Amino acid sequence: MLKGKKLKFPDRLGSLVSGFDDKDEDSGGSGSVFESGEELEIIQPNGYGSDRESETDDEEEDEVEETKVKKQGEVLEHKGRQRPEKDGSIHVSGMKKVIEEDEKRSDIEHELSQKEINLEKLQRIASTGLPNGGSLRATVWKLLLGYLPPSRDLWEKELTENRQKYAKLKEELLLTPSELARMKEEALLSNEHNADSVTDGPLTRQEISHEDHPLSLGKASVWHRYFEHTEIAEQIDRDLKRTHPEMKFFSGETSFSRKHREAMRNILLLFSKLNPAIRYVQGMNEVLAPIYYVFSTDTDEQNASNAEADSFSCFVRLLSDSVDHFCQQLDNSSVGILATLSRLAELLKANDEELWRHLEFTSKVKPQYYAFRWITLLLTQEFNLQSILRIWDSLLSNPFGVQVSVS
Repeated sequence: MLKGKKLKFPDRLGSLVSGFDDKDEDSGGSGSVFESGEELEIIQPNGYGSDRESETDDEEEDEVEETKVKKQGEVLEHKGRQRPEKDGSIHVSGMKKVIEEDEKRSDIEHELSQKEINLEKLQRIASTGLPNGGSLRATVWKLLLGYLPPSRDLWEKELTENRQKYAKLKEELLLTPSELARMKEEALLSNEHNADSVTDGPLTRQEISHEDHPLSLGKASVWHRYFEHTEIAEQIDRDLKRTHPEMKFFSGETSFSRKHREAMRNILLLFSKLNPAIRYVQGMNEVLAPIYYVFSTDTDEQNASNAEADSFSCFVRLLSDSVDHFCQQLDNSSVGILATLSRLAELLKANDEELWRHLEFTSKVKPQYYAFRWITLLLTQEFNLQSILRIWDSLLSNPFGVQVSVS
């Protein structure tokens, strides 16, 4: 990461990196998409997305699926609170685990109830894993990433402001120029109380400048800036369809899964537009998925309904710790991915020289062949989602940053 310049969440959620030239879109990035790990939930043949389903059946199944996802956390939470039966059918180790989980849940709930959160204590608790279910993981992750301040009194204000900023950015950067122009015109006329003069239909020719014409080739044209992200948007769409394909939450052609993909598409496209030096790099969809899943399945309905805005803010913060690894121009620098891989090899040599010698000399397997995606994608391609959530509890709780934990 950039020395002495820890990237912060800007007032306008602006560029993470300044001073870098826009890199060629064709250069892509260093990440790649691989198959996911162990199955969580299987899409059955002839299931969702069949052309023979009626819209009514589709909507009913979507409601059932969304209810199932929301209930999942409640079921896990209930199981976590169950005490072993007296018939001795549960092993002693199982009893101990249930008790430990219950105690940990109580510790976290107590800590989150304080007016001023002790982040060091919360990090220690989270490093050993957070209980499933409820709102605990979503709330703790927001605190660990700095999205929520330690003072509970400021939570509502911070959430409201950041969600409003995100809505404004979507309006400015994700709407077509004609849609934005129409909204501005209608707002202006409404403010002037000239409702009778509001006309429907396209803008008249004389109201469109040459630079704002859809066919304008000028680089300063708002349409040129809008269309230059078309290829990136298409790449994002392709990658999102491959994100945890075994899970109905992300995959399939139901309105339930499409809704989540659309939200993630907005986040990734907006990030790309705000960060022209990095843009979208294949694999960022995998890094976003755990955050969006946790926030969307929050049992607090208001938080769940704002999962898109909250996920964007936390995604920006998470990448600020590893953004140099996604910038190809920095690959060979002291803060690039190759330098990080070298540090990983040094750590392996210091802690397990026998294994290091086997990889380095016997097998001649360099770190870039086995650890590249571990570091860039934070282990999201190596395990199933439930395991990823547990691993991220530890990664996010490291006070020195996520990349220190990975490498």
